[in-house]
Amino acid sequence: MPNLCAHFIGGEAVPAVATGATPVFNPSRGEVIAQAPAGGPAEVQKAVEAARKALPAWAETPAVERARILFRYKGLLEGQFENLARLVTREHGKTLDEARGDVRRGIEVVELACGIPSLIMGQALGNVARGIDGQLSLEPVGVCAGITPFNFPAMVPMWMYPLAIACGNAFVLKPSPKVPLTAVRLAEIALEAGLPAGVLNVVHGGREAVDALLVHPDVAAISFVGSTAVAKHIYETGTAHGKRVQAAGGAKNFMIVMPDADLEAATTAIMGAAFGCAGQRCMAGSVAAPVGRAAEPLLKRLSKAATDLKVGPTDEDESAGMGPLIDPLARERVLRCLESGSREGAQLVQDGRAVPLTQQTDGFFVGPSIFDRVRQEMQLAREEIFGPVLSVMRAESLGDAIAWANQSRYGNGAVIFTQDGGAARQFARDIRCGMVGVNVGVPAPMALFPFSGWNQSFFGDLHVQGTEGIRFYTRSKVVLSRWQYDGRRALGW
Repeated sequence: MPNLCAHFIGGEAVPAVATGATPVFNPSRGEVIAQAPAGGPAEVQKAVEAARKALPAWAETPAVERARILFRYKGLLEGQFENLARLVTREHGKTLDEARGDVRRGIEVVELACGIPSLIMGQALGNVARGIDGQLSLEPVGVCAGITPFNFPAMVPMWMYPLAIACGNAFVLKPSPKVPLTAVRLAEIALEAGLPAGVLNVVHGGREAVDALLVHPDVAAISFVGSTAVAKHIYETGTAHGKRVQAAGGAKNFMIVMPDADLEAATTAIMGAAFGCAGQRCMAGSVAAPVGRAAEPLLKRLSKAATDLKVGPTDEDESAGMGPLIDPLARERVLRCLESGSREGAQLVQDGRAVPLTQQTDGFFVGPSIFDRVRQEMQLAREEIFGPVLSVMRAESLGDAIAWANQSRYGNGAVIFTQDGGAARQFARDIRCGMVGVNVGVPAPMALFPFSGWNQSFFGDLHVQGTEGIRFYTRSKVVLSRWQYDGRRALGW
């Protein structure tokens, strides 16, 4: 029986006592490598108590001292970079290059957090009224919690806790039970960097643990990334219990290809956007909308590129350009999607069910699949698939393609490929989503900017990352002071 993961609470590995557990797979092999315990209210209570105990001293730690710990943390993460990437590959199935990108983008948030003394500087105005000075400071909000998905085991947790703890908060991380190993290792390294015990805790579990965090009276703020349905539940339940909440949900991201686009560059970008991480990301480009005469040559290039893409186990074969899906249920869901797309009348021009593997295993593989002549009313065009399926919707004009994208209930990202600055400007102004790419396949922002989904892709007011992340993990305090100067008293008379 594979080992049952321990919780990480108060700076120590805390053995699991729950009887239920979620299998942690090596998706490339179909083998169970660990078990994530089904933690619940008792484990959440321990983690929150540890965080609350550590909070006062950590909140009083000067920002420059917190920054020094984060600098050490970044150094240790860099030293463990390759080991972390290989751990991500083992429990998630990403290619090694994708796993390296996962870890790198997380470290970039730690780099941002290292500048916390400047990021949380307040404001002051002397003599704001006669004899009165005003000062605004940014204070910690308290115990914060993060609930993260399986698709980015390193990056998404690091979207949250580095900024939260940099701002003086304590944190409880509840990672996906499908990828618990990376989260625990990140917390262990933080302890090695000098982070006081209890400032960062990891508790495992599913919905029971999530709901316990949402209603716990000592949790002040909740950060979440996952599906739209769960994001809505997190937001509504958390805010109903007096918490500030940022909840990022799903997406349906459109990629518009104009007739004047560099089709070779566009093809490369679309392949990465649609099939990178096996399509398991909320920024996946799942709909390509070639305009006019761009359709036929683009489809020809995409079909060839998909045929040439090597699919296989990523834990040993570094030549694989795409790895498996996360577990058997994910594979079954994508296979059902392929069947329903054909039933709806779309043309399956690239069938991932027949893909040859670089190495035969029992892993959870579906190769890159492409549907042509997808129509707006089809499920393929409306719902998030979260797998390696690209839908091609042929548009007569840029306006038609923008209108299709804007009718989506989501609003994460959209992309245009063109050499026409006017078309790019019109697209950027008219598209209704939070992250826009011009000749960029995946417009996911760097750590300095917020991950700014709109509509049903985000619930809340302040997004993760960037200055919005800082604002989410702080609250304002304004002090007004009046001091009368008595010269004789100051001289001791």
